[in-house]
Amino acid sequence: MIKNFILDTNILLHDCQAIFNFDDNNVIIPMTVIEELDNFKKEMNELGRNARQFSKIMDSLREQGSLIEGVKVGSGNVSVSFCRQDALNLLPSEMDTKIADNRILAIALFTQKHDANPTILITKDINLRIKADALGISAESYENDKVDFETLYSGHTEFLDQLNANQYIFKSAGSDLRRYDKNQDMLVPLKSDLEAWGLSPRNTEQRMAMDLLLNDEIKLVTLVGKAGTGKTLLSIAAGLRKVTEEFIYKKMLVSRPVFPMGKDIGFLPGDINEKLAPYMQPIYDNIEYLMSGHVTPKVKVAKTAKRQTKADSQAQADQEEKEYGKLGKGHMELVAAGIMDIEALTYIRGRSIPNQYMIIDEAQNLTPHEIKTIITRAGINTKLIFTGDPAQIDNPYLDASSNGLTYLVEKFKDEVIAGHVTLTQGERSELAEIASNIL
Repeated sequence: MIKNFILDTNILLHDCQAIFNFDDNNVIIPMTVIEELDNFKKEMNELGRNARQFSKIMDSLREQGSLIEGVKVGSGNVSVSFCRQDALNLLPSEMDTKIADNRILAIALFTQKHDANPTILITKDINLRIKADALGISAESYENDKVDFETLYSGHTEFLDQLNANQYIFKSAGSDLRRYDKNQDMLVPLKSDLEAWGLSPRNTEQRMAMDLLLNDEIKLVTLVGKAGTGKTLLSIAAGLRKVTEEFIYKKMLVSRPVFPMGKDIGFLPGDINEKLAPYMQPIYDNIEYLMSGHVTPKVKVAKTAKRQTKADSQAQADQEEKEYGKLGKGHMELVAAGIMDIEALTYIRGRSIPNQYMIIDEAQNLTPHEIKTIITRAGINTKLIFTGDPAQIDNPYLDASSNGLTYLVEKFKDEVIAGHVTLTQGERSELAEIASNIL
């Protein structure tokens, strides 16, 4: 049976091509949604890009026929619907008809009343789904790229049947740990040397993660886990080993989405390095840890002298201190030596990045489309590591099941070029582990 799907604004901000994912059914775009999208089109972010792209899609459909009457898309129709007064009259008196969500509900009520086909409201807004249910309207979330976080692929198992590429198998924490090599169709032992810059795995999950990070044949690694499980620290340590000791990659590039936790403090003064510093501080903390007395690196930055551009004059040293001093001495040394760069994801579109070890931290704040954009920037001999905790999302348009990181884990779980590990055991401190578990 043909259905009428009414799309909310947040669906199109999340996926500008969502109208093509409803098979041979009717898709209705309320005029209120078009107006709301117009407010986003000037934004220089993913939401603005999707708003602009959707406008272009609708403009191309407009050339094929009347959007009010409906334009054929595949076997279904896409139409734009105005909120008529007789539709608004269907709303209870306590619902403000000037509110955009309520006008969308009015269109859903009107469509449901005058069309024999089932009407379903599609929205990511939980409250709107609740209000729809109260009005007797069927409402669903957008499931095209949803992943069940509760059953997310962990990357390891205790059973031998139906193994995915690069999945680990063990019967207990102390048992022999193996990785499934899909190309050879056999279980292989882990790398014998899992130490990187003096950092050794502290538990079985970290051993699996380090094995993936140090394997040059695996070009995409995803690490999911709560705070304190070592995702970022392991990734940076492995990257430094690959760049400064093995010279597999030319440079290590570290980036993360710029999303504040809680209320934003507003405009930040200074140049790009100073603006990024508050967001990148967790990266600097891990680097300081690796280069301090907490661990003893086998190779110091000095051993990469042939790569260094360290100041030969006091004037150049002063300039480096001015540029990097606020970010921490360890970071300053690595950047000055050409070993590492820290960049904002904002500027990655259109780039080609070859011969680099690239870490994307806090990837749970990225959309599936943003994840795709990043991966398609990878050039020859570039390795990508995505880390994050889907339980701590700052992006208001994403949740644990719809973010790009969990989507990536599910889509790549059986690719021979990729590997994944979910880490659950905290190693930061006893206090951090207890807080993560009980708060």
